[in-house]
Amino acid sequence: MQPLRMNINTVRAVYLVGAGGIGMSALARYFLSKGIRTGGYDRMPSELTEQLTAEGADIHYTDNVALIADEFRHPEQTLVVYTPAVPETHDELRFFRTNGFDVLKRSQALGLIAKSARGLCIAGTHGKTTTSAMTAHLLKQSHVDCNAFLGGILKNCGSNLMLSATSDLTVIEADEYDRSFHQLSPFMAVITSVDPDHLDIYGTPEAYRESFEIFTSLVCPGGTLIVKSGIDITPRLQPDVRLYTYSGSDRKADFHAHNIRIGNGEIIFDFAAPSVEISDIRLGVPVTVNIENAVAAMTLACLNGVAPDEIRNGMQSFAGVSRRFDFRLKTSDIVFIDDYAHHPEEISHCIRSVRALYPGRKITGIFQPHLYSRTRDFVAGFAESLSLLDELILLEIYPAREEPIPGITAQIIFDRVTVPEKTLCSKEQLPGIIASGRYEVALTIGAGDIDRLVEPIKQILERK
Repeated sequence: MQPLRMNINTVRAVYLVGAGGIGMSALARYFLSKGIRTGGYDRMPSELTEQLTAEGADIHYTDNVALIADEFRHPEQTLVVYTPAVPETHDELRFFRTNGFDVLKRSQALGLIAKSARGLCIAGTHGKTTTSAMTAHLLKQSHVDCNAFLGGILKNCGSNLMLSATSDLTVIEADEYDRSFHQLSPFMAVITSVDPDHLDIYGTPEAYRESFEIFTSLVCPGGTLIVKSGIDITPRLQPDVRLYTYSGSDRKADFHAHNIRIGNGEIIFDFAAPSVEISDIRLGVPVTVNIENAVAAMTLACLNGVAPDEIRNGMQSFAGVSRRFDFRLKTSDIVFIDDYAHHPEEISHCIRSVRALYPGRKITGIFQPHLYSRTRDFVAGFAESLSLLDELILLEIYPAREEPIPGITAQIIFDRVTVPEKTLCSKEQLPGIIASGRYEVALTIGAGDIDRLVEPIKQILERK
């Protein structure tokens, strides 16, 4: 990274290329909270960009240098931040690069902001968003307090950003895409999982796992690393870094759950730590995968001085994260859940959690694959996980930043899924299919623009 001409804490204007992304929007909110003029570009309006506009950001939706406001055209006072999802051919990004502006990736800007804080960084292929949000909620509602940059909207506060006037603890969702998390210097770090992903970036599963090992080496001397029991990495620890394990079921782990009770729409368990045991933890979002996420979050809370009663109360009051096992409709006749799962392991966890909550009920999944490369790399895994459903409605691939790959379409997943009831359709055909079907438990699954279909689906199901 080239040295900044400006101090990130004294910039007067910030321009975000890709402002509507979940991570970028947290940065936008951070700079707005500091009274810094904030604007940017995104390729289309969304609920997040509309919220940012209402909060004072100046955002437009056409890649046009002429639309950049005057206050963002001065290199000596404007910091430019971009997301790697934006192509290098983007006209506005090229304008800033060729005119002497300080231009940072989102991860670099976040790393600079976090340098003066004690970072609690949660990484992993899956589980990191919910675990980060749980951790932030536990700390925020306790006497300890925290700041947080989250990868999802925490329902308790309606935001992906938390700020504190008294605490320097900062919860950060540590994103492995494009090796972004290598910009961080954690005070404490959690690794939830290392199942290979983003092979378009890493090339091999071994390189992907190695990136997590490099991440472990970034934990500050005297800090703490917490890894899921049985995880397939070898930590590279600096001097005096403490190493702990956690688990939702393995009682040999340093921090773990036991005496788990599931029934009547509740999940209750006891939390065991080396120096304390907290009985009767009730999950505010009672799905089985959240037992493990909760243990990781409670481990961080416990190590940072949150009291047992505060932990118990915080877990019960945790309202969840938008698009993470998000109940959108729940009646005696039908349940509709929206989830961001986009990796085979995540999809399996999601479906099994639903099956445990609603045994004997028909489960219909509406899945949109995310990225051609991920579909190519994990087609067998997608087919296996989606075959856990009773019925599948499969949409075409959401390409995001990618160009098509010859021969890679949703059809290659569809052909391998063993569910007898399965349909392959376009987004335009989906409303009619939903209107004509019968459902007991319905899931929307995926990380693309399937979220834009959630409200229309909910309205159709409510009418039914």
